Amino acid sequence: MKFDYKSSCFDGYECNDSYKFHDECGVYGIYSKDENINVAKRTYYGLYALQHRGQESAGITAYDGKNMECHKAMGLVSEVFSKESLDKLKGFSAIGHVRYSTAGESSVNNAQPVMGKCKLGNISLAHNGNLTNAEIIRELLEESGCIFQTSIDTEVILNLISRGAKKGILQSVIDSIQAIKGAFAIVILTENELIGVRDPYGIRPLCLGKVSGGYVLASESCALNASGAEFVRDIEPGEVVVINDEGIKSIKFGEKSKLATCSFEYIYFARPDSVIDGISVNNSRVKAGMRLYEVAPVEADIVIGVPDSGMSAAMGYAKASGIPIDMALIKNKYIGRTFIAPTQEERESAVDVKLNVIEENVKGKRIVLIDDSIVRGTTSKRLVAMLRKAGAKEIHFRVCSPRVQYPCYYGIDTPYRSELIGDKMSEYEIGQAIGVDSLIYLSKKDLLDCLGDNQGFCCGCFDGEYPISAPVKI
Repeated sequence: MKFDYKSSCFDGYECNDSYKFHDECGVYGIYSKDENINVAKRTYYGLYALQHRGQESAGITAYDGKNMECHKAMGLVSEVFSKESLDKLKGFSAIGHVRYSTAGESSVNNAQPVMGKCKLGNISLAHNGNLTNAEIIRELLEESGCIFQTSIDTEVILNLISRGAKKGILQSVIDSIQAIKGAFAIVILTENELIGVRDPYGIRPLCLGKVSGGYVLASESCALNASGAEFVRDIEPGEVVVINDEGIKSIKFGEKSKLATCSFEYIYFARPDSVIDGISVNNSRVKAGMRLYEVAPVEADIVIGVPDSGMSAAMGYAKASGIPIDMALIKNKYIGRTFIAPTQEERESAVDVKLNVIEENVKGKRIVLIDDSIVRGTTSKRLVAMLRKAGAKEIHFRVCSPRVQYPCYYGIDTPYRSELIGDKMSEYEIGQAIGVDSLIYLSKKDLLDCLGDNQGFCCGCFDGEYPISAPVKI
């Protein structure tokens, strides 16, 4: 594929709203024997808080001691569930999922949680992440007679667990997750337990909370807050937690466990009010903005952030520089990920629908524009053009991450390397292509400094060094 600088699109590629790395998925689970706890509603609140992690589909499975019921559909959490549908999900345990497809097509058939029945009884599973050996395992399972109803990795895990039923649920789960490779945070609902699993490198986040009569598992701590749970701790890399009537039990399944949290969780994916592996997302973004000013000071009249993930960093830049921060870009929050424009002209104008400029705040001004990343350059160029049209005198672009030069294979929908502007051009060339007066990226070292650098992080999309062997993707 060839990058077309005039249209900011790659030849042969549909440039809709996919200019960013897409959020992966969000999982939630709850187990409580307190009769005053409505597990379906708590799960609903948790998924609402995790909506930013997936906006294609949502689902909840609940168990009441006799029946395991699941309700899922395409759409936002508020669209999928009603009071009536939640009232049907009765029980003392539940799991939930919000999805953005990274493996398998976007359809209700691939919505999660997935359910099955085996010698262990009813079982339901929800998964955030991506398996790098899923196709190989699927082929082996199909050759042995397994039938798949979906095209997602999650059903591969479910089939592996069901095949080991004679060993008991816990041993079957451990054997299954030792067979898979990739990044994953998994919640599993059985007739007796709620089980949580985090991959050996902790690439995808998962945390534990406490509620009356039991515990909660969630992708981010913001979901604990939203569902009335108290944060206890993060699930460790290579850890399985089993929650039942006896309390909570922890098992380490991977001797080679080593924390390598996805750095993009802090840069873009996670909500600012979340804390992941002891690091405040908002604080790390503010620090990134401050560091950008330290390494690349510039004379300007105002600092503006690209909503939403660029706002915290913009506040940090303004704090460090003394340059006032102002509101200049307004985001239309009512356009979801399904907003797809069919023609080139409409694709380019889609940015105008999503983001609009307050002209009086930028006219004649020297602007520092802060964003979390540049992936393809499509929207960056369009934003700059919008600000120029509104009368901006100078535009100095500051990016809160290093250049994205490599794809991600671990549960994030990212372009092929040939589609990444950071792989095609130098920092200077990118600045020229998007039409700014200057462009500065945060270096990997500065990024890690802002994150504390006291633990491991996956920075594969910046340097091509992955904690797990990656499949071929060019």
